[in-house]
Amino acid sequence: MSIVVKPIITEKMTSAGEKLNRFGFIVNPDANKVEIKNAIEKMYGVTVEAVNTQNCNGKIKTRNTTRGVAVGRVNKVKKAIVTLKKGETIDFYSSI
Repeated sequence: MSIVVKPIITEKMTSAGEKLNRFGFIVNPDANKVEIKNAIEKMYGVTVEAVNTQNCNGKIKTRNTTRGVAVGRVNKVKKAIVTLKKGETIDFYSSI
């Protein structure tokens, strides 16, 4: 199973990438910081200085239906915020 699931492409992460050279990824929940660092360096050919991780619990969602209230939960995810060496960058849009 792959360590990096997908990049986080939001307005907040895009501005952090431009200003602070930090990029976000959704990663495998079992991956540690060393594995994430090695996967990013191999996948994008950059030098990673730091990796910060956070486990995000899924939110509880409810909706009213004709049969009553339906309750569900959004899946849990693990996010990794990767700081790259100064002068390096990752271009997510190069393959479009």
